[in-house]
Amino acid sequence: MKHVQALCLLAALLGSAATATAQTSGAQAPEEAPHRRQVWTVASPDPNTSSRAVLFRPPGNGPFPLAVIAHATTQNALRRAQMPQPEYRALASWFVGRGYAVLVPERPGHGLTGGRYLEDQGGCDNADYLGAGRATADSIAAAMTDIRKQPFIRSDGTIVVGHSAGGWGALAMAGANPQGVRAIIAFAPGRGGHANDRPNDVCAPQRLIAAATAFGKTAHVPVIWLVARNDSYFSPDLSRQLADAFRKGGARVDVHELPDFQSEGHWLAESDGGNDIYGATLDKALKAITARKR
Repeated sequence: MKHVQALCLLAALLGSAATATAQTSGAQAPEEAPHRRQVWTVASPDPNTSSRAVLFRPPGNGPFPLAVIAHATTQNALRRAQMPQPEYRALASWFVGRGYAVLVPERPGHGLTGGRYLEDQGGCDNADYLGAGRATADSIAAAMTDIRKQPFIRSDGTIVVGHSAGGWGALAMAGANPQGVRAIIAFAPGRGGHANDRPNDVCAPQRLIAAATAFGKTAHVPVIWLVARNDSYFSPDLSRQLADAFRKGGARVDVHELPDFQSEGHWLAESDGGNDIYGATLDKALKAITARKR
């Protein structure tokens, strides 16, 4: 009976996603605490789907440099449809405290954004990590380009922050060297983790490493790679292999292994209290990148 109910819920959710309308862009609600939190819609690569987003801002009129945070995903359609709006409040607060406006867009095929899922990697053994990463990068770029049209957002100095599959998309974006992006921060980037819901099991890891090599061949944007010691999706050992593959073509990437975080380090980026773990490391790494650019 529960299986039937789950299928009915999935059909209803996918049915509502299929009725997506033409894109809209702009604020959808008043500002509120914390940090002038405001619901927006921004562009996506799907002309029939706007990405629902949350925007945080410092006080004042700006223009502010932008930080875009790209969320994790799942291959499970039901879990994807039920995903709550990503906000990454602690991480957003960290950036707002340093003068950034922060946009957290929900990509097509997830939660209330709905629409078609654009970043499907396919089956486990033959996962298309290149295509999935580039599709995620396209969604990040569309949202970033749209919000940078606003007068309170600067067109330069953008930081792209990605978590898990969002981090994988950020690495793919690095390969495209988007204009105005100062740095990319990737929290445990990857795809195919927890294969068949098994910790420390990754679908076709050699395909993942090969895709990282391809992304890094053309990347010139500096990358800060962060992974907690107890990440059971993409372990520090696998993360180092991926980073080594990414830098083979000359890409600049600094890998930082962070202490254990609670019972599962993979959720460091989206959890309250995570900034106590990554804050000092991230501050130092970003200052080093800024100094190199002078």
